[in-house]
Amino acid sequence: MRWGFAPPKITCGLGLAAISYVAVDYLRHLSPAWHERLQPALWSILALIAISRVPFYKHWSSEFRAAIPFVASMLFMLACFLLEALSVRFVTAVLGLDWHSETPPLPDTGQWLLLSLNEKLPGPLVEILRARIIGLHHFLMLFMMLAFSVLFDSVEAPGLGLGARYMFTMAIGRLLRAITFVSTILPSARPWCAAARFRVPAYPHHWAQKYYVPYASDADAIRQIINRDIAYADTGEYHGDSHPDWGSMNFLVNFLRPTPAEGASWFSLLKRAGGGCNDLLYSGHMLVAVLTAMAWTEAYGGFSSAFIWLLVMHSAQREIRERHHYTVDCIVAIYVGILLWKMTGFIWPAKDSMRSRRLAKLERIQGRLIQAAKDSDMDEVRELLKEVELRSQESQHKGHSRYLWLFSCATIFLALTIVLLAFTWTSDG
Repeated sequence: MRWGFAPPKITCGLGLAAISYVAVDYLRHLSPAWHERLQPALWSILALIAISRVPFYKHWSSEFRAAIPFVASMLFMLACFLLEALSVRFVTAVLGLDWHSETPPLPDTGQWLLLSLNEKLPGPLVEILRARIIGLHHFLMLFMMLAFSVLFDSVEAPGLGLGARYMFTMAIGRLLRAITFVSTILPSARPWCAAARFRVPAYPHHWAQKYYVPYASDADAIRQIINRDIAYADTGEYHGDSHPDWGSMNFLVNFLRPTPAEGASWFSLLKRAGGGCNDLLYSGHMLVAVLTAMAWTEAYGGFSSAFIWLLVMHSAQREIRERHHYTVDCIVAIYVGILLWKMTGFIWPAKDSMRSRRLAKLERIQGRLIQAAKDSDMDEVRELLKEVELRSQESQHKGHSRYLWLFSCATIFLALTIVLLAFTWTSDG
């Protein structure tokens, strides 16, 4: 039961906005000229509509309460991204470039299936499957649109709470991913990738020279190390690496293996890496896609959720088709993303404290309300219900001051800035 008068909940606008965004952005492949005109226009319209709703938004107090978990989740996510970047560089550098170029990809039955379907499906359908309809930045933007829709009461407030859950779940997923792919190093489905993207030494690190290389291919050597359980082979002199002076971060030299040309700063070295070249189990792109779909399904639902899941499936088969990942990477990312999202429901949606207060007030006046109904005193019934509504509004707007308005303006500005940065930094996938 709803008390008072509230603006009607928008039931289809968000889905239409999502479809429009994906369609307009795909014009970059069909008509770049129209894309350059329509994309800024679409984003400007969506931003202006969102800003116009700010004065009418009634949940800034709950947004304020969600601000600390939001910031904490963001910092945790950034820390996990840093750990992941270090791990990506390590698994690429430790075996050297020669290993990456000489080790063949693993057999992948998912790749075989897609190649077989190319021969059997109609040509237009195959072209649709090959089309670059959706990418990483699309899923991030779709989530941004979902979070902003709290301004229209399309999604349960607070939006910052939804963002905190998304980033916290993303951080846990990235942390588990780094632990997974650093545990066992798998060859890339693109053997040329490492040489094109990284400047690490061609030879293995001395750890790999001692513990891996002598036992990598010789069956007798593998049998002996199983029996002895000790690295018994004499590897001779190790190939040395460059050792730049990174001060307190010198311990990272063994993990990152910088060359003399790139050893000035460990942080700038990590920034130059545009992703890993090993097979990184599981797919980070698919994790983002699944978390966006799960957030959309739980917070909004409807036909647009099915549309988002179709985009997830399309993105998965493209990851496999273009050999950015093996099939197992995408499958694991899907069920890990679903399970992680289900496990973080304690962050958002928050318990409806407003409903609890109303129910508590109704319990206190229950006797008077029943008596008024028995007496057919509708004026008294209306007065009692009005009293409940006024008490709820007073509680909601308690502390609503200019500081809360400053917080709302800062939140919108920060959110729009994050949108622009995310769009800029991830527009190339």
